[in-house]
Amino acid sequence: RVKDFDFERGIVMIRDSKGGKDRRTVLPDSLIELLQKHLIQTRRIHDHDRTQDTAGVFMPNALDRKYPNAGKEWKWFWVFPSFKLSVEPRTGIVRRHHRYPDSYQRSIKLASTAADITKRVTSHTLRHSFATHLLESGTDLRTIQELLGHSDIKTTMIYTHVL
Repeated sequence: RVKDFDFERGIVMIRDSKGGKDRRTVLPDSLIELLQKHLIQTRRIHDHDRTQDTAGVFMPNALDRKYPNAGKEWKWFWVFPSFKLSVEPRTGIVRRHHRYPDSYQRSIKLASTAADITKRVTSHTLRHSFATHLLESGTDLRTIQELLGHSDIKTTMIYTHVL
């Protein structure tokens, strides 16, 4: 969501990751300008939804009941919203959801093909590469552990091929 990106500090919050935990990780300087430009386009979608008086975006953990208008606020909007509105089958309410994870994998596949990478590349491959490059550049294992959200350092060691 928009509120999970802190451009000034170079941090992005990862909500409800594996194990149901929230964690933060780095937002590379090289992505900040691209993301800010992307958010200008995304803001147009948000503003259009507001003129159509849609119910807003889906809110987690019953926040819709506690703060009924929060789903209409820009800070709660998806950074990567779905292009289409959808109807919640249970309630019949029209909302905008985020893009599905499959769309990211398709984008990764297209990018790897364009870069003439012959090995299969997935978001998980990129995560492993991120950890390995950090280690190779001298980042200590504890920092990598925190950035990846591992509770056990052994997992990080396996991830970075130290073990």
